[in-house]
Amino acid sequence: MSTRAASPAALFWAEFAESRIALGGLFVFGLAVVLALTAPWITPQNPYDQALLSLMDARLPPGSVGSGGYTHWLGTDAQGRDVLSAIFWGLRTSLFVGAAAGVVALCIGTTVGLAAAFFGGRVELALMRLVDLQLSFPAILLALVLVAILGQGLFQVVAALVAAQYAYFARTVHGAALSERRKEYIEAASGIPLRPTRVVLRHLLPNCLPPVIVIGTVQVANAIALEATLSFLGIGLPVTEPSLGLLISNGFNYLLSGRYWISFFPGMALLITIVAINLVGDQLRDILNPRLQR
Repeated sequence: MSTRAASPAALFWAEFAESRIALGGLFVFGLAVVLALTAPWITPQNPYDQALLSLMDARLPPGSVGSGGYTHWLGTDAQGRDVLSAIFWGLRTSLFVGAAAGVVALCIGTTVGLAAAFFGGRVELALMRLVDLQLSFPAILLALVLVAILGQGLFQVVAALVAAQYAYFARTVHGAALSERRKEYIEAASGIPLRPTRVVLRHLLPNCLPPVIVIGTVQVANAIALEATLSFLGIGLPVTEPSLGLLISNGFNYLLSGRYWISFFPGMALLITIVAINLVGDQLRDILNPRLQR
């Protein structure tokens, strides 16, 4: 009696689950997403509602009971905000910025890379020289300049991160598309002939997705780190928008005075989230890279 072959999704999950470290990273990342989405309902305080804050609760150590009658398990900051609540609310903004910047940069970079590889000639030369020029500058430097020009705000930061990161996707897709473009199925599809858009979207793009998925996970983590850096420096998100970088910045001046918890716990939350995403990305790279397949 023949057995039914496993589906591609089942095979993919089986390979991914071989790494317990990657599974742990996926669990931690999923937990961070759940906590961020449910923050308004599971936190005892809206840390950015001024009417709920009391300066009498400022800089309370972890485990203290505040004037609201509930325990501040991770302490409070200089404004009397519950640090645990602030972390959950900060995750909402940090994850949104990272995901939004990563998705938009992926779309723009993929379009640029595919267009350069498929059309070739002067189009490829112009697009890839622009990409190479941008890659010659550090992403943090470009983000700093763009935020300084665009100003503070959620969408301004996302736009700056997209402009600073799309080149990584463009370079990756361009390399993968050049390799695929020389294969027989692309020549056959072009010789039928099919419309260029159909060849690119139905034949070329699907075969370039594995490296794009890998670089996408890495760039989401990089976007979160870049946003935290900009907010820490005071030129990213405004004080009305909670983010982990802003929380770390708020407690930086108190690190040497013994009130470590104001910056330490948001910093650990940021570190754990970025490491979890990178662990998932490393496992995806090992699975989707044909040179590493067993």
